[in-house]
Amino acid sequence: MIRIGSRGSQLALWQAHHIEAQLRGEGHSVEIEVIKTTGDRLQQVTFAQVGTKGMFTLEIEEALDAGRIDLAVHSLKDLPTQLPAQFTLGAIPPRVDPRDVVVSVDFASFEELPAGARVGTSSLRRRSQLRNLRPDLEYVEFRGNVDTRLRKLGEGQVEAIILAAAGLDRLEKTEWIRQRLEPEIVCPAPGQGALAIEIRAGDVRMMDAVAFLDDAETRFAVTAERIALDALGGGCQVPIGVHCRKLTDAEYEILGAVAHQDGSRVVRSRAVGGNAEDLGHAVAADLLRQGARELFEEIGTH
Repeated sequence: MIRIGSRGSQLALWQAHHIEAQLRGEGHSVEIEVIKTTGDRLQQVTFAQVGTKGMFTLEIEEALDAGRIDLAVHSLKDLPTQLPAQFTLGAIPPRVDPRDVVVSVDFASFEELPAGARVGTSSLRRRSQLRNLRPDLEYVEFRGNVDTRLRKLGEGQVEAIILAAAGLDRLEKTEWIRQRLEPEIVCPAPGQGALAIEIRAGDVRMMDAVAFLDDAETRFAVTAERIALDALGGGCQVPIGVHCRKLTDAEYEILGAVAHQDGSRVVRSRAVGGNAEDLGHAVAADLLRQGARELFEEIGTH
């Protein structure tokens, strides 16, 4: 029996059942335990008010450490860049679309939104980069699961919302997607679109059980992204975007962007190479040379 720990949101359960099905396909017996996290309990509080370190993972990791579950399925972008010593990433499955998307009932693209239109997002990274493109729009704090946000959009509380493509694609709720924003326009969060299978360090049984789920290309890319984030000193509420993608069998490209929260300034960087650690450090160093640290200090989140 393999016991999977997961949050109880619709998307988290989709992810857990996705991994469950693949493990069952390998002959394992599997059950899922739903664990409520701090982030789930505080749906009406902004990320900036509560902080984000471990808010979607702490209680799940406590269950993993205690042996109540054997593995945890996370959205990789929810995990801190440095895991506690007692845990490791047993597998990183193939990533789906990492881009952010514009979701709207009435408008066909971000560019078509009229001046003063309300745009809902809970992400400081998204808000900061979008403000740089369209300072004439009103950006509204927008929390809740995917269904809640879509309901609020349908009620007319905002004219558009910005979400991760991955969640809508996985839940087959793509009918209102109007635009997929390329990483050069809005750089995604490190690890966006990827899942993480977290296990106890030294748990050979689980390491062997999940090894087939690991995707080398995805692991390379998200490793580079998380190294860059760590080198920049960033967390979920620092407006950092980092995205790495494969160009050829031997080369990957990494893009980085750091924005001031008011959108007044964005610094961007790009590097190409074949070593994940080198790429992550290269893009972080270049962003810091361009003043990223000063942007962090100005918004008091570094």
